[in-house]
Parts: sequence; structure tokens; C-alpha cells
Amino acid sequence: MGLIFYWKTTIMTLIIAIILLLSYFFIATESFTHLNKAAVAMFAGTVGWVLYVSFGTDFVMSRHPAEYIDFLSGDAANSVAVKYYIAQNIFLKYVGKAAEIVLFLLATMTIVEILNNNGCFDFVTHLLRTRNSRKLLWMLSGITFVISANLDNLTTTTMMLVIMHKIVTARRLRLFYGAAIVLAANCGGLFTVIGSPETLVLWNMGAVTATDYSMSLLLPCLTSWGLSTWWIGRSLPERIETESVAMPFRGDETNLKIWQRVLMFFVAIGGLWFIPTFHNITKLSPFLGALCVLAVLWIVHEVANRKLMNADQMIHRQVPRVLQYGTLQMMLFVMGMMLALGVVAEAGVLSSFADFFEQRIGNIWSLGIFAGAVSCFVDNFATSVSFFLLHTVVEGTGVGGASLSPFVQNGDFWKLMAYCVTMGGNVLCIGSMSGLAFMKMENMRYGWYFRNIGWKTLIGSFLGLGVLWLSLM
Repeated sequence: MGLIFYWKTTIMTLIIAIILLLSYFFIATESFTHLNKAAVAMFAGTVGWVLYVSFGTDFVMSRHPAEYIDFLSGDAANSVAVKYYIAQNIFLKYVGKAAEIVLFLLATMTIVEILNNNGCFDFVTHLLRTRNSRKLLWMLSGITFVISANLDNLTTTTMMLVIMHKIVTARRLRLFYGAAIVLAANCGGLFTVIGSPETLVLWNMGAVTATDYSMSLLLPCLTSWGLSTWWIGRSLPERIETESVAMPFRGDETNLKIWQRVLMFFVAIGGLWFIPTFHNITKLSPFLGALCVLAVLWIVHEVANRKLMNADQMIHRQVPRVLQYGTLQMMLFVMGMMLALGVVAEAGVLSSFADFFEQRIGNIWSLGIFAGAVSCFVDNFATSVSFFLLHTVVEGTGVGGASLSPFVQNGDFWKLMAYCVTMGGNVLCIGSMSGLAFMKMENMRYGWYFRNIGWKTLIGSFLGLGVLWLSLM
């Protein structure tokens, strides 16, 4: 009987693992198969949990026997009882973790939408009045880096690509500028805990604290971004032809006053920077702080636009379709991957992989390089969360990475994985949603990107990795 129980659990665990690996394959080959990665992730997550529940008794008795017996409280064990236990005590835990990330993204992306529709980013178009190609490159890249550190990197990339597309007329030059924007968005989002979904997962796990993480990743990110951008600039001509920069359309004929735009901008950015402090004081999930910032900005927005609302003119505002689609796709993808990885973790697959890597690789720096290589082909969010969940945060706090264990809070492992996976996503441009958005917008080919951009970002990433190694030693 015990042997049958063991083989049933093993076979179902293997099936769940195969579903995850197949989802990684289809995510990596999205441009060839034309299967949306969000749909693939949602399918893997939902089917994985259905299979888990179908063999729930075997999984629960192998991993949570004591908790399940307490849940029964003397009642008879049956298939209905075990399904209730899974739904209430296992499944909802992973739904909550996924919802924390999705709700944070929903809040920050809505904040970007409000700011953009009210002309709070108009200063960007005013700054980009130059025909010097390298100056334009550094201005586009620098603005993207700074904004992405405060807002989501996909949303920042999409917004900056739209602005760049209106300014640069030659398609070949747009490929260089667009690649620099993607690189800046990913590097800028990497060095703060609110700049990308990957770092947000680390923060929600309690693996890092906001200040220590940013101080550790700032110099490596600046090194990789700065060197790669400088190298890209060498491929540009001295002067370029640009279109005159038009004011962005906001859906109405009335412009807010400058002080109103400035107020909304600082309410949003200042509020986002206050979220780590909010989290430290209240110990509540960061998404609640993001929703609070959104609520305050929303109120300021309605007060500033009360004349338009009274005149029923706000209904004519147009939501940028490319931003709306990217936002929805990203949230569904994050939800699907978190659910898929949750069921794989519950089935015991991730712990088996952790033991395998510990025996075969051992060194976390070699593991980091391996994770970076995987993220060249597979989405960096899926890759990073997969490696984050290999280990849990152990007791203790690492100060500047000096702890004996790399898995304590602020330990070397978490920072290394975040850096390597994000940089790996820059090498082929298909490893990040920002890169995919750029490829679809400009119809760019992989071969061109790697010949002109990818190998430069690879060298820059290794130099940044060296800086990270020196800072953590």
C-alpha cells in the first residue's frame, strides 16, 4: 500500500513538473509559436492546482500530515475534507502571495496612467530637443533609468518607446535607441525593491530590506547600464534627423496648470518612495501602501480636473491601448506564474531541485551565472521567482552580505539572483517583457539585436557582476 502511495505521488509530481517545464518552453518561444506567455502561465497555474487537488490526499499526507489531522478535529478523512483543507490552508496562501504582487502592479500602473494623462511627463518631451545623437541617447536612457526606479519597468519602457518613436524618424536608429531604453528600464528597475516585479517578490518574501538592497545593487546596475549605453552610442552618427516634439494628447483641450502637474507628480513619486517606510512602520504588505498613494493621487486628480468632470468631458479621455494591453498581460502573467510555481513548490519539486543544485553546483555565484543564462531565453520573472523559491529566508540578518549564510535576510543569494536574472534578460531581449514589447513595436529580429546590442550588454553585465562581487565580499 505504501509503495502504491509513493508511486502515485511521484508520478503526479512528475506530471506537474513537466507542465511547468513545457510552460517555460512556450514562454521562451513565444515569438515563434505566437502563444501569449500570459495565457501559457495562467494555463500552467490553473491546471497544476487542479491536478494537485485531484490527488490531494497523497500530497497532503506526505507534506502536511499533522496540520491536516488538526484540521479534521476528529472528523473522518475523505476526499471532500482534503479539498477543503487544500483550498483554505494551502491554495489561498499562494493566491495571497500572487495578489500582493498583482495589486502593487495595478496600483503603480494606474498611477502612471493618471500622471501620463494629465501631462505630468511633459517635461520629458521638452528635454529631448537636440539633434546630437549621443546626447539624445543619454537623455532618453537616463530619464528611463530614473523613472523606472520609481515605477514599473514595463510601463516605463512602453511610455518612453512611444515618445522615442515620435522623435526619431529612421527605423535603424530607433532600434538602437529602443534597445538603450529597454536596458535602462531593466537596470533602473533592478536596483530598487519597487522597480520591477522580481525585486518586489524579494521584498514581499522578506528576503531583502529596501535600503540595504538598493545600496548593494546601485553601483553594479550603474556599471552595467553605463558601459553598455556608452558602447551603443559609439554605433550612432554624430547628428540625426528628428521630428519636432509635439505635446502629448491627453483627451481634452484644457491643460492643467504647471503647479498642478508638479503637485501630482510629487504626490505620486514621493508617495512611492514612502512605501518602504510605511511597510517598516506598519508591517503590512507593500501593496497597501501603493493603494494608499493611488487613493491620494486620485483625489488630487479629481480636484484638479473638477471642471472637466462637471462638464462630462472626462469620458472623452482615451486610454493608450498599448499601455492598457501591456498592463493587463503583465498582471495575468505574474498571477499565472506565481500560482504555477506555488503548486510546484507544494508538490516538492523545488526542494528536489534545490538539493540537486546544492550537490552539483554548490557555489551561489556559479548558480547565479546559470540562472542568468536561463533568463536569456525564458522570461526573467519566471526564472527569478523559480530560483528565489529554491530556498527560504533563514533566521538572521546579513549586514552588507557579511553573514555566513547567503540565505539570511539581505544575504548574497537574493541580490545575486536578482542581478544575474535581470541582466540575462537583456542579452537576447526576449528574457523580459520590456524587451518583448520593444521587439513587437519595431518588428526587430533576434540576430540583429545580439550582433549590435546583446554582446555589449553581456560584457557590461559581467563587469557589473564583478562590482557586485567586490561590494559583497
